[in-house]
Amino acid sequence: MFFVLAIVLVIVLPSPWSWTAFGICFILGCGEVFGWSRRVRHLEHRVGAQTLIGQRARVVTACRPVGQVSVAGELWQARCEAGADPDEEVTVVARDDLLLTVERL
Repeated sequence: MFFVLAIVLVIVLPSPWSWTAFGICFILGCGEVFGWSRRVRHLEHRVGAQTLIGQRARVVTACRPVGQVSVAGELWQARCEAGADPDEEVTVVARDDLLLTVERL
């Protein structure tokens, strides 16, 4: 944000003040980038299919024991040992390649 402000101030302010404001905004912008990089460095990255575990899903085709569920707008093959009917809510408990293991709520 400070980098954009620096460019705008170079255009708007008169000559000696524009470069002073540019320098200050540039230094503040570098501090902002450094601060954000330190803040987000240690956050855990959760991407891919492992993020599905623990989410709720809606059964699309009957799981007796294998069927399909909809999780976050995506269709997945699912196994439910207890069985689940269409439009029933289930929870994803495990994943084996492209097959999700689900349990009834």
